[in-house]
Amino acid sequence: MPIINVENLSKVYPVAVKQPGLKGTLAHFFKRTYTAIAAVKSVSFAIEPGEVVGFLGANGAGKTTTLKMLTGLIHPSSGRLDVAGYNPFRREPDFLRKITLVMGQKQQLIWDLPALDSLRINAAVYGIPDQAFRQRVGELSEMLTLSDKLTQPVRKLSLGERMKAELLAALLHQPQVLFLDEPTLGLDVNAQVSVREFLKDYNQRYGATVLLTSHYMADITALCQRVLVIYEGQMIYDGSLDGLLEKFAPCRAVTVELAEVKTTAELQAYGELSEASGRIAHFIVPQEKLTHTLSRILAELNVIDLTVAEPPIEEIIGQIFRSGAVGI
Repeated sequence: MPIINVENLSKVYPVAVKQPGLKGTLAHFFKRTYTAIAAVKSVSFAIEPGEVVGFLGANGAGKTTTLKMLTGLIHPSSGRLDVAGYNPFRREPDFLRKITLVMGQKQQLIWDLPALDSLRINAAVYGIPDQAFRQRVGELSEMLTLSDKLTQPVRKLSLGERMKAELLAALLHQPQVLFLDEPTLGLDVNAQVSVREFLKDYNQRYGATVLLTSHYMADITALCQRVLVIYEGQMIYDGSLDGLLEKFAPCRAVTVELAEVKTTAELQAYGELSEASGRIAHFIVPQEKLTHTLSRILAELNVIDLTVAEPPIEEIIGQIFRSGAVGI
């Protein structure tokens, strides 16, 4: 049985529309008119216990709105959803003990107190006995290499240490389902790697189910074998990460070193220019145009070196969002 089951989930927001000028302001004050904005449109998917699933989409695609419906923070306009056997919007205590939501731009720890004090508050909220509290804090802090930091005020911790402490607080009650919204946002490379390794270890050790959104593709490639892709509120892909690359990446990355510097306009005549720096130019070329494009480059430009490789996953995902590949 899936631990998360979503069927035709939609969320529509009524947004007030105001005409410009004094007349529009007066009309808006006395009688407002509204337009419906669909943030999520008939989304369906199911996630099995223990899966780690990436949830991808551009800004405004509907990822966070979907997570908020899954955690019961907002009510769906239509559709059905079931998380760990519960209707999330009822916010039943037993349901809240089974889930957690971590948002990279939000914090639950009290800024001026040691992290350990905030953890004690969480333990009281969830009714965790003292012995279990000490055991869980010890185990999680060791996994996060945070044992010597919990007695320091939160404001004294680095950003990476604060994110680890937030994760510890969110996992103190040993939830079955983790909803993670940009958990590595703003962290440096070393802190990102540390958080990824912890999440992988936690999933393997406790069999927790994870739904993860991130703009850092390294998070997705390191943790997720399956991904969901949402575009303008609609689900456009549900499958393996490898399958996503095969489906949406019939192209190659071509890197060219030239004998002289060319303008961006000159280089764009040879295909989609992803980057140009000095005498180095990077192109993304569709597979069917590869031979023709390489022939043109070699014949018309003074080439010192040329390489052809698979494009980076970040570029592939970017192409999907830019093209709006709905329905394929």
